[in-house]
Amino acid sequence: MLGPVLLAASRSDGIRRIVSAAPVTRPVVDRFVAGERLGECLTAVRALAGRGIDVTIDFLGEDITDASEALRTRDAYLALAEALAGEGLGERAEMSVKLSAFGQALPDGHDLAYRNVLPVVEAAAEAGTTVTLDMEDHTTVDSTLAILGELRARFPQTGAVLQSYLFRTEEDCRALAGEGSRVRLVKGAYKEPATVAYQDKHEVDRAYVRCLKILMAGKGYPMIGSHDPRMVAITQELAHRCGRKPDEYEFQMLYGIREAEQERLVAEGHRMRAYVPYGTDWYGYFMRRLAERPANLAFFLRSLLTRG
Repeated sequence: MLGPVLLAASRSDGIRRIVSAAPVTRPVVDRFVAGERLGECLTAVRALAGRGIDVTIDFLGEDITDASEALRTRDAYLALAEALAGEGLGERAEMSVKLSAFGQALPDGHDLAYRNVLPVVEAAAEAGTTVTLDMEDHTTVDSTLAILGELRARFPQTGAVLQSYLFRTEEDCRALAGEGSRVRLVKGAYKEPATVAYQDKHEVDRAYVRCLKILMAGKGYPMIGSHDPRMVAITQELAHRCGRKPDEYEFQMLYGIREAEQERLVAEGHRMRAYVPYGTDWYGYFMRRLAERPANLAFFLRSLLTRG
């Protein structure tokens, strides 16, 4: 029952101030966030690449309140693309973006987000990499998928994220299972109403498997975003049934979570990608990580008690 409470807390400015000010918070955040500056992030990326793990990098920020913040996000990603090109990491590192950080929720937000993200997608292509559009709450799905369609007209490698807890996602999977499409399938990490999303964990899991079957049987490139051992095993079985080679799909897990499992999958010949966030606006991301898995919350509480 703590999950919904933590998801609500992720949008609370008051709780944000309390958590951010707690002396023990920073060391715990460091487990999930690869630093606040680009240089720190690149250090983590190089270390992961050295272990055979690819990455997708997220400059943290969402729910911005003015257009200048959207431009700051755009410029941060342009700097990231330039750094990846300079480091020769284009083949190992892609970028994940949240369109709310590009102005999607502002007046004229759909067009604003597209105008701001387009230079980032262009820069990624020049750097030899690509961009995946993260999915946020259900009110943004239509806009995000429409922007995806516009971007894919010029940059077909642009990826999308779909969340299995939404009722609509099976149909979205069918629409995006075509040739060249890249889809990261996740369970979902936002507090959604019962009118649009499954509320029971087992229903979410069953929906995830149904969506996974659609993507694995399609002609696109599935990206399996899950730490659940059952989903990893099901993916391996479906890949075998569908005749998929190891380079025709990939596993994705969050930075700092199930690291031994990530290395095990690499050792078995699977493609593994870690979702690596960095930046100062880490609070919302951090709270969703606590809400997703009881082990994450237990880790944070143990740190509070130990350091307290």
